[in-house]
Amino acid sequence: MENSKKQLISPDAADQLFKITTAVCALLAAVVMLGFFIQLFWSSIPAIKTFGLDFLTSSEWDPVKNLYGAMPAIAGTLVTTAIAVVIAVPLSFIVAMFLVETAPPALSHTLSHAIDLLAAIPSIIYGMWGLFIFVPFMQNQVQPFLANTLHLKVIPLFAGEYNGFGFLTSGIILAVMILPFICAVMRDVFRMVPPVLKESAFGAGATSWEVTLDITMRYGARGLLGAIFLGLGRAVGETMAVLFVIGNVQKMPTSLYQAGTTISATLANNFAEAQGVFRSALFELGLILLVISFLIQVLAQFWLNRVSRQMGEK
Repeated sequence: MENSKKQLISPDAADQLFKITTAVCALLAAVVMLGFFIQLFWSSIPAIKTFGLDFLTSSEWDPVKNLYGAMPAIAGTLVTTAIAVVIAVPLSFIVAMFLVETAPPALSHTLSHAIDLLAAIPSIIYGMWGLFIFVPFMQNQVQPFLANTLHLKVIPLFAGEYNGFGFLTSGIILAVMILPFICAVMRDVFRMVPPVLKESAFGAGATSWEVTLDITMRYGARGLLGAIFLGLGRAVGETMAVLFVIGNVQKMPTSLYQAGTTISATLANNFAEAQGVFRSALFELGLILLVISFLIQVLAQFWLNRVSRQMGEK
């Protein structure tokens, strides 16, 4: 009986085992990330030796002559991501505030589930919807309205012919994709604000807008920024949703109506038949995309730490 009552492992040994297990898991994540960098860099060496730094600044892309430049894909990635973030962040904030502060509980519960379901839709479905539904809508309704009714065609960004494809359409599709992620996180952040803080502000005569700016946003600043960077990271690396609607042309962006490409779309279009230097150039594009994503995460952590220091957090 005494032996059966003995513990199989002592508390100190259990604590030590827990520490070792968590440390191994944390190191495993770092090793996997380092492995990605090493593998992509190693496969990119032939392209790096052939093109050097000109690969980053060149806009030429000619597989026949084995001449490749990353600038159109990099610029297209940044343009579509910027459009998506500019559209999605304000809408996510407004929807999250409505769900938490204004909507009746039943409606808030229903809409919250709908947003969660939108976040679960595969990206290729967004791409198919964009190709067969949204591109014709952009070509027949939105782009003519912007060009002829609002007369935005005099602005270089909205100049040129339009056929529904291009950077603007891709950016809007990306915005629809990342909006549920950003909105869901913002909604949960707003719900974490202690009611007593908001009630105190209302009792002092503050308006709903003042409570939102001075109480809700300040209390959940870290979470809100985290939601934005989460959506930003998703938009930068998105492939299939953009591939269907961007046009897949290796050109520098000069108009939002223009067809173009992104890093992810270029990889998806060309990797299957790529050989030699061409294949190495695609690996270098993948390395550039990984570096961009890594820099976004570093910037996010730096910004979050800065916000914490400004708010007096340790």
